[in-house]
Amino acid sequence: MNNHINAINDELQKKKINTALLLWYDSHARDLPWRIPPSKSISGLKQDPYKVWLSEIMLQQTTVATVIPYFNKFTAQWKNIEELAKARENKIMEAWAGLGYYSRARNLIKCSHLIFERYDSIFPKQKEELLKLPGVGPYTAAAIQS
Repeated sequence: MNNHINAINDELQKKKINTALLLWYDSHARDLPWRIPPSKSISGLKQDPYKVWLSEIMLQQTTVATVIPYFNKFTAQWKNIEELAKARENKIMEAWAGLGYYSRARNLIKCSHLIFERYDSIFPKQKEELLKLPGVGPYTAAAIQS
């Protein structure tokens, strides 16, 4: 009986914490170009997996302040995964210049080709499939899934 009561109390505590975190996020979330603000998300607007993926790849070992101008430049030049996949590699590498860790850019190029060719420009929903993509680890896969 005590185990059952403890389990119920644990669940109630988790729900309280989740609610508190979500309320905090709703009022304090940073305005980022790849993120849908909570007010719009509540109305049903969904995150763009392309923008989430692109931002996550850029943010690996790089600060948000550094990434924002690169992200804006990339999304202005290549609005979706298909445009990125069709872009010339040297143009992508030029746009990446200064962001560092160039293996991320090479993985970005390989991954865009795979998404375009194998998945018809749609990011897979299954974590196992996402983890097979170049440059995508557990954290990035979870972000894309969200």
